[in-house]
Amino acid sequence: MNHEIFSGTHYNIGRQWGQKLAQRNVSLLSQIPFPLSEETGNFASACLPVYQKFFPEILDEIQGVADGQGCSPEKLRTLLFSLYSIAPGANCSCFALSGKGQILLGRNSDFFSELKEQNMNVIYDVPAASQGFTANTTSFIQMEDGVNRLGLAVGLTSVLPRRIKPGMNAGLLLRFFLEKCRNVDDVLQSIAKIPISSSQTFTAADPSGRIALIECSSEHVSVSSTPLPQNFLCAVNSFHMSPMDSLQKAAGEEWFSERRYRTMRDSLIKGRVTDASSAQKLLSGEHGFLSHTTSL
Repeated sequence: MNHEIFSGTHYNIGRQWGQKLAQRNVSLLSQIPFPLSEETGNFASACLPVYQKFFPEILDEIQGVADGQGCSPEKLRTLLFSLYSIAPGANCSCFALSGKGQILLGRNSDFFSELKEQNMNVIYDVPAASQGFTANTTSFIQMEDGVNRLGLAVGLTSVLPRRIKPGMNAGLLLRFFLEKCRNVDDVLQSIAKIPISSSQTFTAADPSGRIALIECSSEHVSVSSTPLPQNFLCAVNSFHMSPMDSLQKAAGEEWFSERRYRTMRDSLIKGRVTDASSAQKLLSGEHGFLSHTTSL
């Protein structure tokens, strides 16, 4: 995994990132493990007005990356805006635990192995209108889990969509939450007003001890949040709330979603996760199958 620290305007950060990759002879557009079709291009164009309205800074960053790479910003937008909607998503597991004076959010990710050399942990120091954050990405610009300077932590899992509509996708929504939200309540308010293109879950926690699980798609949003009958929430690549369970395509058996879900729930119910060390044991598969590196 690469580690980078970026500071400045969104455009300058994007240009820094694009140039750093170019200096390592990495061309983003040559690393894409799926085709950029006419369909994905048309869909990205339809999504563009949503980003212009709700998150224009991200368009500046995409332009910066394109300039640093010497490539087309339109193609980068096509790649980023189609992720999770048309292009395949990651096989992820995520949980939040709150109680006994501590809050934990844990996540692991099985994504494209072709991109592992470009996987990044980043620290962003952005202008005052946004929150600085640290986050992880298997792609670029979009983020999959992270925590901002106010202690808001969010992780995502992708879900196969039944329908897609122009909007913001999972990774860029999570990036928006980290930059623009102060706490879990802000996340819930944001997800209620921003058009959504993809299907996914977001698990969120903040320093107050508040945790929430959001299951959402282009069709509907469902939320489970504290106070809860138990002190945890968990998510995989499928919906479990009503009516979300009817708004998804069935994931293939190779995703092992329900098997991973049972592993997490069983471990959390039995109190096996009490601190960061025991959370790492759960995520690494010591308590049952939770990733492709775990023996089947």
